[in-house]
Amino acid sequence: MSASDVLLEVHHIVKSFGKLPVLRGVTLEVKAGEVVGVAGKNGAGKTVLASIIAGLMPPDDGYLKLEGTVLPWPFCARDKGIELIPQSPVLADSLDVTGNIFLGRELGWPSRFRWLRVPNRKRMDELAEQALATLEAHIPSLREHVAYLSPEQRQLVAIARVLIQAAKLIVIDDPTALLSSPYQRKLLTLIEAWRDKGTAVLFFSNNLDHLFAVADRLLVLREGHIVMETPTDETTREEVVAAIVGMSDRRELTPIIWALDSYYRAREQAEKLRHQQRLLEKDLAAQTSLREQLLEQLSLQIAALDKANRALQEAQRRLLTEREQERKRLARELHDQIIQDLLSINYQLEDLGEAESVPLPVREDISRVREDIRTLITEVRRICGDLRPPTIDSLGLGAAIRSYARDWQERTGIQVTLDVDEHLGRLPEPIELSLFRIVQEGLNNVWKHAQATQVHIQIHHTSPRMLAITIADNGRGLPEDFDLAAASREGHYGLLGISERVALLGGRLTLKNRPRGGLLIRVEVPHPRPSRAVLRELSPGD
Repeated sequence: MSASDVLLEVHHIVKSFGKLPVLRGVTLEVKAGEVVGVAGKNGAGKTVLASIIAGLMPPDDGYLKLEGTVLPWPFCARDKGIELIPQSPVLADSLDVTGNIFLGRELGWPSRFRWLRVPNRKRMDELAEQALATLEAHIPSLREHVAYLSPEQRQLVAIARVLIQAAKLIVIDDPTALLSSPYQRKLLTLIEAWRDKGTAVLFFSNNLDHLFAVADRLLVLREGHIVMETPTDETTREEVVAAIVGMSDRRELTPIIWALDSYYRAREQAEKLRHQQRLLEKDLAAQTSLREQLLEQLSLQIAALDKANRALQEAQRRLLTEREQERKRLARELHDQIIQDLLSINYQLEDLGEAESVPLPVREDISRVREDIRTLITEVRRICGDLRPPTIDSLGLGAAIRSYARDWQERTGIQVTLDVDEHLGRLPEPIELSLFRIVQEGLNNVWKHAQATQVHIQIHHTSPRMLAITIADNGRGLPEDFDLAAASREGHYGLLGISERVALLGGRLTLKNRPRGGLLIRVEVPHPRPSRAVLRELSPGD
């Protein structure tokens, strides 16, 4: 990173509250047009660091440089081109929506004297309405006092402040806790747009899905220190979680943690409970020994459970990998040896059947045998395709699924409609094979159990790093008392196999009956960041 590229330099920032150190010499750099994600559990110092960069509080030691110039304390961040989206919006409750959006930046005449201006209310209302429309925010009136707005609406007003004037750097302090999923996705889209315009973004968040979706570089803050700094594409969620929680051996973390949506929240809650436990132990000295024993036993049980989970995941991963290798080997042997031998026999029979010395009844028998051999060759080729899709290595997942769906429809008579993202692109081989097997298992489940006449398959990106597959049929659906474990005990392993593959990919699986009959299988899995060209094609505003 050259000095000319650096927009913001944070040098050895130290901050304490009384005797409690919060930041212990934090140093980082942010380039223009770069999105830097900062992860860390609660109490790591993220909000304090964001507040210092936004000029809301001075450090005890260290300094900031913006475009090579040291920022003096105090300084007005907005005048320097730094905007802040806080974790909790700080608004003037006595003012309406427009007044809060333009607070301190009112438009009016004359333009040179801020405190003597006659407010141009009409123009401010127009720009405020445009900013809220960009966010797709539903606020009844610009004249509504913000004290009467919901927490989500107040947060949208705070975000709209940033949209009314161009900034050099936008500091985002995890505001998504107050936002519903659509507005969270809208914020991620805005971050991508700001980066494309050359605006730097410093994104503090506890949501690793969000950070991996938009950040170019990731930092991990733990106990007041930067303990990890890496390009996003060169790390994994497992490594980031290891840095956040301070595990000594990151390799022990497996993708199973990403199949559990509540993992990080459970870890955070456990930290709170442990802190409360420590306070309680100080107040109840007589029970210290018993509580320590309980905590030790709990810790041992959790460690044993984690170890067993890791072992099971590694065993399952090795089993699936070896199974795929065996399928590949077997398919190659069937194609290169058995099919070739059958073709050779067929050609020999053809030569024999054309010989003039062979009687006509024998020729007819030979013709029937040749037809049976051709049928056998077709069946063996189908088996080879099931073992290892022939197009996946050369043409990728989309072509393999199209070919398989076409053959499956001809074989079963069930109509298949297929909707594949035209920007699907190539994915790593293990991911493509696993996704193909998921579709294969899903269609086999429809054939064997659904009693369906139609099935619809859709494959599309829900974000630049998340791929969704849906398989929807018009059959009888799942019984109300359906239990995946019970189904596996009865010998029905299709849906169980899908769930295991999804877990190993770090994804999410949803099974639900459709309102008009049939089953909907939805799978969402993360994958490496596509190229910049694909990202631009996926952006909603393009």
